[in-house]
Amino acid sequence: MIEKLFKLSEHGTTMRTEVIAGITTFLTMAYIIFVNPAILADTGMDRGAVFVATCLAAAVGCFIMGFIANYPIALAPGMGLNAFFTYTVVLGMGYTWQVALAAVFASGVLFILLSLFKIREWIINSIPMSLRTGISSGIGLFLAFIALKNAGIIVDNPATLVSLGHITSLHCVLGALGFFLTIALVYRNVKGGVMIAILTISAIGLMLGDVHWGGLISMPPSIAPTFLQLDFSALLDVGMISVVFAFLFVDLFDTAGTLVGVAQKADLIGEDGKIPRLNRALLADSSATVAGALLGTSNTTSYIESAAGVATGGRTGLTAVVVGILFLFALFFAPLAGMIPAYATAGALLYVSILMLSGLVSIDWRDLTEAAPVVVTCLMMPLTSSIAEGISLGFISYAVIKLLSGKARNVSLSVWVMAAIFVVKYIAG
Repeated sequence: MIEKLFKLSEHGTTMRTEVIAGITTFLTMAYIIFVNPAILADTGMDRGAVFVATCLAAAVGCFIMGFIANYPIALAPGMGLNAFFTYTVVLGMGYTWQVALAAVFASGVLFILLSLFKIREWIINSIPMSLRTGISSGIGLFLAFIALKNAGIIVDNPATLVSLGHITSLHCVLGALGFFLTIALVYRNVKGGVMIAILTISAIGLMLGDVHWGGLISMPPSIAPTFLQLDFSALLDVGMISVVFAFLFVDLFDTAGTLVGVAQKADLIGEDGKIPRLNRALLADSSATVAGALLGTSNTTSYIESAAGVATGGRTGLTAVVVGILFLFALFFAPLAGMIPAYATAGALLYVSILMLSGLVSIDWRDLTEAAPVVVTCLMMPLTSSIAEGISLGFISYAVIKLLSGKARNVSLSVWVMAAIFVVKYIAG
């Protein structure tokens, strides 16, 4: 049955190899079960319920990707999007987390429609690579800002906005140590290095009396506080339009980039240069986002960490299914997840930010009409604490700079349309 479902022999793999690949992928991305509840809890959401929603959304996404698309790509609530959900939409714009969940649901439905009507290729191909890189890198800077703040390394300052915190305090020292440990373990290719670093810093905090023991294993908490708690009442507000588009664009570009990268590493791209069953993979991603919103978490997306499993031989959807099963097992470790302090996850956030910033190397810095909008996008996200504002101003600056530089013909129709929509949003808002 497994051979028929996943075509193992056709892909030159075995069940044992796929299981090992699934375990490897899970270990590299399991940090999300600690980080996501910690971030979304800042909105007032029940941490235990978010923990359950995180594990279930990841499992659902992995099962859909594995059984329907047959790709060794794992899914879970995305980093960056969860920060946008919390610090921009809820804490920044003042919407409730129930409204934010509705926006996530709407972006998932739009993603499904774009995939069904094959509009996604037009969008992906018509958005300049520089803007896509700027969006990803800007999110990386935003995550770095949040990480430094969570560790107390930077603090609010009325005169200079932010300044250096008490660098010798316990939280700062442990947050910095967590970052150093994360980088060292990942560099040494230690499986589950990010998760090991988080647990190590939490254990040190426990020994020093800063973290209180709450147990290790228990039955999963109730998901009732977040399950089906979506509020669509404010979804048609002008301000929410950019929020839904931000969720959609970031998820779309992130998913497309991950699928291409992992498919290339797994040698799954056809002779024509196209990714087989791409539409199924995108539908798996968008369907997981819809399911995640109903459960009570931010956008569920494909994880580039899936490349770790591919590197150990994963070639089929069985790898993703194994990851999904492990996320279900993780449901019973809720007490452990509840003990993880914010400074223990700061290193993981900084590590992810480094990965997202690495794309800046592809920018042609000699062409100011390409480089300037990237810088605008990158800077405005952390400085406004809003991914949506960074995207909006990035599109507008790209269109205006190209127009004034005599390169208007190089701007695609989709960029003009999006820039115009964002201009109207600012005028109306």
